[in-house]
Amino acid sequence: MAGNSIGKEFVFTSFGESHGKLVGAIVDGCPAGLPFSEVDVQADLDRRIPLQKPELVSGRVEKDFAQIQAGVFDGFTSGAPICMTVENKETNSSDYEAIRDLPRPAHADYTSRVKYGGFNDPRGGGRFSGRITVATIMAGALAKKLLSQFDVDVMAYTRSIGKIRTEKQLGFDQIRNSRYESAVRCPDIACAEKMEDDILEARKKGESLGGTVECIVLNVPAGIGEPLFDSLDGDLAKALFTVPAVKGIEFGGGFSLAEMQGSEANDAFQIQKGKVTTATNLSGGILGGISSGMPIIIRVAIKPTPSIAKEQHTVNLSKLENAKIKVSGRHDPCVVPKAVPAVEAAVAVTLADHMIRAGFISKIIKRKE
Repeated sequence: MAGNSIGKEFVFTSFGESHGKLVGAIVDGCPAGLPFSEVDVQADLDRRIPLQKPELVSGRVEKDFAQIQAGVFDGFTSGAPICMTVENKETNSSDYEAIRDLPRPAHADYTSRVKYGGFNDPRGGGRFSGRITVATIMAGALAKKLLSQFDVDVMAYTRSIGKIRTEKQLGFDQIRNSRYESAVRCPDIACAEKMEDDILEARKKGESLGGTVECIVLNVPAGIGEPLFDSLDGDLAKALFTVPAVKGIEFGGGFSLAEMQGSEANDAFQIQKGKVTTATNLSGGILGGISSGMPIIIRVAIKPTPSIAKEQHTVNLSKLENAKIKVSGRHDPCVVPKAVPAVEAAVAVTLADHMIRAGFISKIIKRKE
């Protein structure tokens, strides 16, 4: 299956299926000498499922244990491709046999079946399941460890779920330190409680909810990104659309800029402490596809989970007739909390690639004595 790799220098390849033996990531191009271990990967994997309130997520709770299969020696990256895997153990494919000919509305069941002539693995969504973000999170853990050597800080959090949105001006420290304290990954605790209530209410009704995730990146130097077809924002958007359920992306002021006048939308340049900055950051830290040195601000729209308990209209692909479907099994009433670490990882992988391409990250992190 083509299209499973991303990046030019820091190249991430994802493999595995939702109900297959394992899910894995291969990263080629990581410089040698970076201290890295399974502990680094595990920390991010543990953030994927919010265990504070299990009723907010799918009944499929995998105890994901990261294994580094290659590319690390004596606790440091060796310069060889790095392979990381996680086994799938909590699978139950029986629910999918009953609906094999009934594509779930708003899911990839139909399009993947057409593209691969029915030879694709449909169990749990196969390659199109949120489970596949495990690979992205593992690659992201490596990318974040690499970026941290250069003080680049990537942090995502839940900004809204359904119609509940945090309106507070959250500080960077608050986001960094509190985003994983709540089950919905929102650092505004009062708002998080309302989000949790709405998710539980939707679940009772057999419904699901979507929301938005905001990602902030600090300390990216100016000058990262390539012109036109390899723009930084273009590549970030491409990486973020690999996270299932993502349907929209905006940078900085985003769509609100369309309603402004130029004098309102423009970020005025200024000198602060001997550096060029801007008085505002409606551009979201990227101008002309190149980083400006200001914080990179990205917001991602996540659609409601397609698999819901309510009866829906579909078709029977074998009989070519209209049908109805009522999805059973284990599904999240809201995937936004699980998307937070995946968004963070996708952004980190893209930034690592671009910073290596621009020469801001050397090929050798540290020479071993």
